[in-house]
Amino acid sequence: MPLPRATLERLIDVSPDIVVATDASGKVAFYNDGAAENLGYSREEIIGSDVTVLYLSRDEAKKVMRAMRDPASEKGRVVNFPTTFVANDGHEIPVAVSGVILYDEQGDEEGTIGFAKDLSEIIRKDQLAVLGEIAVGLSHEINNPLAVITFQIAMLERFVEAQARVAGQEAERERIAAVRREIRRIEGLVQRLAEMARHEEYSSTTYVGDARMIDLQHGKRAASGLLTGRRILVVDDDASVREACAETLVAEGSEVVQATDGLDALDKLEQEPFDLVLSDVVMPDMDGYELYSTARKRFPGIPVALMTAFYHDRDHVIKRSRMEGLEGVLFKKPIDPERLVETLSRLITPPQPVPS
Repeated sequence: MPLPRATLERLIDVSPDIVVATDASGKVAFYNDGAAENLGYSREEIIGSDVTVLYLSRDEAKKVMRAMRDPASEKGRVVNFPTTFVANDGHEIPVAVSGVILYDEQGDEEGTIGFAKDLSEIIRKDQLAVLGEIAVGLSHEINNPLAVITFQIAMLERFVEAQARVAGQEAERERIAAVRREIRRIEGLVQRLAEMARHEEYSSTTYVGDARMIDLQHGKRAASGLLTGRRILVVDDDASVREACAETLVAEGSEVVQATDGLDALDKLEQEPFDLVLSDVVMPDMDGYELYSTARKRFPGIPVALMTAFYHDRDHVIKRSRMEGLEGVLFKKPIDPERLVETLSRLITPPQPVPS
C-alpha cells in the first residue's frame, strides 16, 4: 500500500538532507527543514528566489542542469553529482546532488527536485585517514634516524665527559644539551601527529596568504597551575640539566633561580626566599645529602627534592637523606617533565589530612 502524498511530503520536509524543488523558471518552490538548517536561509527568504543563489556560482548551477540533460546518462536525472553550495553566512558546503527534472502530462518541464548530501564530514574523515597514513609513515621515517642521532650523541657525550680537564668542556656540554633538546622537540611533534591521527582531530593555522598548515603545537601539555608563582632553586653542576629543569618549571609558571653547586645554593638561600629546592645528588664540594641536611637545619620550612642520574645509590646519599625525612627523589636522565612537576607540586602543596 503506497504512502499518502501528505505523508511523503512530511517525510521529505523533516529530512536532515537538503531538499529543494524549483518551478519551470528556476525559482525555488520547495525548501525543507534540512535545507534551512544546513544553509541558514529561512523559507521566507528563499522561496521564490532563483535557485542559483544557493550555488557557489551561476556556472556551477548550470553544470548540474547540463548533467541532468546529458544524453549519455538517463534523461532528466543526476545521481551524486558533486557541486558546492554557499550558506547564508558565506561558508562553502561541498555537496553531492541527486535530482530529477519534473515533467507534466504533456512531457513539458515543470520544474526540478533535488536532494543534496553535505559532504563536509565525509571529506573531513578522508583527510583524517590521509593524516593517519602520513603520521605512521613519518613516525617510522623520522624515529629511525632520530634513534641513530641519539645513539651518536650519547657516544659524543661519553667522549666529552672523558675529557673532563680539557678547557671548553662546559661549552661542549651545552651544545650536546641543545641537540638533545631539539631531538626531544622533534619526538614531541611526531607524537603529537600520531595522537591527532589516533583521535581523529586536528586544527590548522594560517601560514602564508590563503594557505594553512596543521597546528602541531596545539596539543602541547598545558601548565598544571600547581607551580604557578612558586620560587624554585635548581641546583646542579651540569648546566644542561639545570637549563632543562628551568625550562620545564618556567613553563609551569614558576620563578626559577639556578645554583651551580651546594655552596652556591646555600648562599642563595641566605639571600632570598624560596618555596622549594631541587638539587642534584652527585656534585663537587657539597653533594646532595650535605645540602639537604644543611638546608633542613638552617631553612626548615623549605622542602628539598633530590635528582640523580644513577639508579644505583653508590654512596647511599638517597638512603641517608630518606632516613632523615627526604620525600622527593627524581631520576634525571632523561628528565620526565610530568613526573618532575607532579613530585614538586606534591612537596610544595602536601595533601590535607582526612578529618577524623
